Amino acid sequence: MTKKNVAVVMGGYSSEFEISLKSGAVVCESLDTEKYNIYPIHILKKGWYFISESGDKHSVSKENFSFKNGDITIVPDVIFNTVHGTPGEDGLLQSYWDLIGMPHTTTGFYQAALSFNKRDCLSVLKNFGIKCANSYYINKGSEIPSEEIVKKVGLPCFVKPNRAGSSFGVSKVNTLDQLLPAIDKAFKEDHEVIIETALVGPEVSVGVYTNQGKLVVFSPTEIVSENDFFDYEAKYLGKSQEITPARISEEETIKVQNEAKHVYSILNMAGVTRSEFILQNGEPYFIETNTTPGLSKESIIPKQAREAGMTLTQFFGILIEEALSRTIK
Repeated sequence: MTKKNVAVVMGGYSSEFEISLKSGAVVCESLDTEKYNIYPIHILKKGWYFISESGDKHSVSKENFSFKNGDITIVPDVIFNTVHGTPGEDGLLQSYWDLIGMPHTTTGFYQAALSFNKRDCLSVLKNFGIKCANSYYINKGSEIPSEEIVKKVGLPCFVKPNRAGSSFGVSKVNTLDQLLPAIDKAFKEDHEVIIETALVGPEVSVGVYTNQGKLVVFSPTEIVSENDFFDYEAKYLGKSQEITPARISEEETIKVQNEAKHVYSILNMAGVTRSEFILQNGEPYFIETNTTPGLSKESIIPKQAREAGMTLTQFFGILIEEALSRTIK
């Protein structure tokens, strides 16, 4: 059996690049070396590079994503995408890979762009009956009618950059005078801001992926933050408990799993996604979906895969084989 060349792409241009490097390192460590030749690729603002075992950098050609490994030119058979944020989660790299005919493990460029834009994604899903929090949107430079915002979404509320991940720029606002500073903070990450009602109830995260064309849903993970909400510290610096399976009823588990699969189907996703919900009065309210969820050792999807009885080697192999089997349209 000829080994496939797998380019594990990590880094990115956003505040999340360090987390992405961790995700990429875990994928490189976990992939089956008997099936795949593994090539770590760093996508950074200063350049795109293959990093050899000796630590040498070799530029990646943007013509066909090829690179040198010694005297040999490698053209990947498939991309394993672990770039969180732009350009790997917002559709930019996906559209480029599709243009050059390169299979990749994440969803299509349109689905990636839509789901990365919280405002547009919520607008689509609400039309399909998916429950979501009340929300208010502001573009940078426009008037900020504080009292009108609070009248619509209430207090407490969450202020978020519209297009960012890992809780960068997110604030929980409890009083009117906290609103403008929170909006300023969010504008440092994006020029669009979304303000949402703070829902009350357990937060759960649900992974969904395709295997041989069939949808598979993981057991939900319950997120219990030591902080006021699931912020960066809670996600990555140990300030939370992530309990898999979630301590919710069987009925709630089935509801939230079905809703996660419904979101995946409505948005016509591919690869693995992780959707976040708040269970308010037993009903799942959709928060967001991630199309390149974290795969570092602290991340939720690897924990859910292990809880399902899979090694990361098996799970990542499924994602690669599924990517190779998809026809680029």
